[in-house]
Amino acid sequence: MNADREKEVEVPVFDALHIPPAAMEQGGIEVLRAVIVDGGLHVSLRRAFDDPEAWGMLIADVTRHIARIYANEKKMPEEETLARIRGIFEAEMDAPTDPGTTGALS
Repeated sequence: MNADREKEVEVPVFDALHIPPAAMEQGGIEVLRAVIVDGGLHVSLRRAFDDPEAWGMLIADVTRHIARIYANEKKMPEEETLARIRGIFEAEMDAPTDPGTTGALS
């Protein structure tokens, strides 16, 4: 056997979500992908909307989905989840623990 083949290389695993059924049936445009790598957030996004207020609506809708998941899994009531997310969101907007960086890729 070749010594190089004996060394096993661990291949990183990316655990991606499924594409939403409506997007599979009707098409669409992905506007946001968020990934945690070694505890840090990495994001790909498109500006996507002419009016930035649309991002506020998107974030609010995603927050409600998150709250429903916690409630459905009996982890925490929907209202409590929403309150906790809102609290940390406002705190992070006022004083970010890590402002991160943003660069354009295509």
